[in-house]
Amino acid sequence: MLAIERLSKQFGGVKAVQHVDLDVRQNEILGLIGPNGSGKSTIVNLVTGVFPPTEGRVRFKDGDITGWPPHRVLAAGVGRTFQSIRLFGGLTVWQNLWVAQNAQSEGGRGVLRRWLAVDRASMTKIEATLEFCRLLDKKDELASNLAFGDQRRLELARTLAAEPDLLLLDEPAAGMNAAEIEDLRERLLALKRRGKTIVLIEHHMELVMTVAERVAVLNFGQKIAEGRPAAVQDDERVREAYLGQRR
Repeated sequence: MLAIERLSKQFGGVKAVQHVDLDVRQNEILGLIGPNGSGKSTIVNLVTGVFPPTEGRVRFKDGDITGWPPHRVLAAGVGRTFQSIRLFGGLTVWQNLWVAQNAQSEGGRGVLRRWLAVDRASMTKIEATLEFCRLLDKKDELASNLAFGDQRRLELARTLAAEPDLLLLDEPAAGMNAAEIEDLRERLLALKRRGKTIVLIEHHMELVMTVAERVAVLNFGQKIAEGRPAAVQDDERVREAYLGQRR
């Protein structure tokens, strides 16, 4: 579904990503892990058009989306979350989803008309997404008033509202407690059962290793390992670079 080919990004003299190749298969959960500063979020930003690559290509569903602006990447079917929560704090929970739902429609035209008269079909979809993310009872609360774990859920819900085929989740468990992480695990597996494809960037190893079919590991902007979770955990380079262990 997604193919990254020799993707590189250089910021001045810093090589943030160096010639990374990565394939994401349809309807799989791929874990992308590595130490802080290893290039994980940079890859997400390159795929979603936040940064143009210095070198390499990004292909999605057999089409070349290299360097596309974020709104075109989203319209093509690639959604993402962020490490730092980026909600519309002054809008309610359901309004956050409405904005995402309408971001691409008619090139932004007619938004005011739809805002003043939200149709029942749109609200039904929003409520179904909120129910899936266990936020339906909070739909009229301001996003800024939500507890941290609920804000993380809302980020996921807002991404789902745009109905992407591929989800790039950048540390969705950051700051969550054990119960919230377990709920996130259930949501991820449920999304896979619904046919979604997920790239999970995460430092919570237990979560990654229990939901991902494959795991890729970055270090200093380069891919150093890729494979089944158990094999990656046992890789000497991963132990040294990520886990800080030597045999």
